[in-house]
Amino acid sequence: MKQVEIYTTPTCGFCMMAKRLLGTKGITFTEIDVAGDPDKRAAMTQRANGGRTVPQIFVGDTHVGGCDDLMALERMGKLDPLLAD
Repeated sequence: MKQVEIYTTPTCGFCMMAKRLLGTKGITFTEIDVAGDPDKRAAMTQRANGGRTVPQIFVGDTHVGGCDDLMALERMGKLDPLLAD
């Protein structure tokens, strides 16, 4: 399974929903909290091609986007193939 990274803040409802979906699928992920850390947020924004909102989700080298994008992949049956090695 590819590495999953999710940039979050502690009070973000969309972050919680994205993490819940990943958790229910048994997917382990690395969470990067960008709250109060301008360097981490700048790195997230650069990596996400200008995306400044959280969550920003990456599967391997693929930028998935935010929570809505993750949920759409799941609904279309495209999340599992993306996660597979």
